[in-house]
Amino acid sequence: MTKAAAPVYQIGLTTGVALVVANMVGTGVFTTLGFQLLDIQSGFVVLMLWVVGGLIALCGAWCYAELAAAMPRSGGEYQYLSQIYHPAVGFLSGWVSATVGFAAPTALGAMALSSYATSVWPALNPLWLSVAVVLVLTAIHASSSRAGSYLQVVITAAKVIVLVAFIGAGWLLADPQAIQFAPQPTDWGQLLSPEFAVSLIYVSYAYSGWNAVVYIAGEVKAPQRNLPRILLLGTSIVVFLYVALNFIFLYSTPVASLAGEVEVGYVAAHHLFGESVGRLMGSVIAGLLLSTVSSMIFAGPRIMQIMGEDMPALREMAVVSKVGIPVRAMLFQTALTLLFIFTSTFKAVLLYAGFVLSLFTFLTVMGLFVLRWRQPNLPRPYRAWGYPLTPLVFLTLSGWTLLFILRANPTESFYGLATLLGAYLFIMEDAE
Repeated sequence: MTKAAAPVYQIGLTTGVALVVANMVGTGVFTTLGFQLLDIQSGFVVLMLWVVGGLIALCGAWCYAELAAAMPRSGGEYQYLSQIYHPAVGFLSGWVSATVGFAAPTALGAMALSSYATSVWPALNPLWLSVAVVLVLTAIHASSSRAGSYLQVVITAAKVIVLVAFIGAGWLLADPQAIQFAPQPTDWGQLLSPEFAVSLIYVSYAYSGWNAVVYIAGEVKAPQRNLPRILLLGTSIVVFLYVALNFIFLYSTPVASLAGEVEVGYVAAHHLFGESVGRLMGSVIAGLLLSTVSSMIFAGPRIMQIMGEDMPALREMAVVSKVGIPVRAMLFQTALTLLFIFTSTFKAVLLYAGFVLSLFTFLTVMGLFVLRWRQPNLPRPYRAWGYPLTPLVFLTLSGWTLLFILRANPTESFYGLATLLGAYLFIMEDAE
């Protein structure tokens, strides 16, 4: 193995968009609707959750596009916050991204895949199936960037085709349920309720991944031109798919059957197509979740690699293979993923990851204002559309959600803050 080797294979527009779509479309949209329906029964309010979540993601993508084009180095928030605020803030965000931002969602994706698979094939062991999926995909991505990229494009294309087909079939074949999608007088108050804010964290988690490509920005062809296009095109595709898919779930399936369920895609397919086709769709959804797990394993280790290039204590993580793959960082992320799989429940991991990730995307978007003030002459190949309105919308909605998460789920929020404290103590020890 060598260190700081240039990537042999560079990522183009198609692979970049596939990476963003794969990161976003997966665990969240196939699992979180059941949690939302425990507190919210209105079809209009539930769809507004997904519209508002999409608005947050698009505003974030516009802001990140400016930062990514101005600072096209891999590492994501670690890179941006180190330059905008202080290297210590960048390290904390990088540590969170490496440990929570990718390892936890990878575990969630594998756990959701296993949950769907065992609904179809009860004889399977969900724990060991999750472990096997993570290990096999790690082996593929550790061997070849080109093979990993091709795999990502193929399974993401299959995912989008299946979802569009599911949406179309649901519209044509469903027996409409007794749920109101037009706003009712009581719905407007729910949009400002604590239940809406807490449910928005599930939706925000489902949309997380819109910034996935910034973690591998250094491996993107013509980054100043392609990074904004990848971020905005990938996010726009997913917003359309999410709103349409959740409409079909609610339109075709009784709320009572969906509320509290993790495998909402399987429940909807079973109700829509019958037992045999429903089981087939459940297995297809399980297969499509491979794309989500694969994309996390592909992108996440690049953060730890960049941190290793900058920090002596993490120097081993900067070591790459002959073809430029950070294998040691990838194995580190895989070990953390397996730890989450063996020790945590699905909902606890989701809330824990959602709180901490939202905190650092909030700081990053706020950094857009700071960077424009401190470095007005910095070359900006792309400027955020709608500035300053779009970052203000993102900060307002994200900050509102963070406050309600802290109040409603203090345990998971505390674990998230404890992760930051552990990382801070690591910095202090390294500085000594």
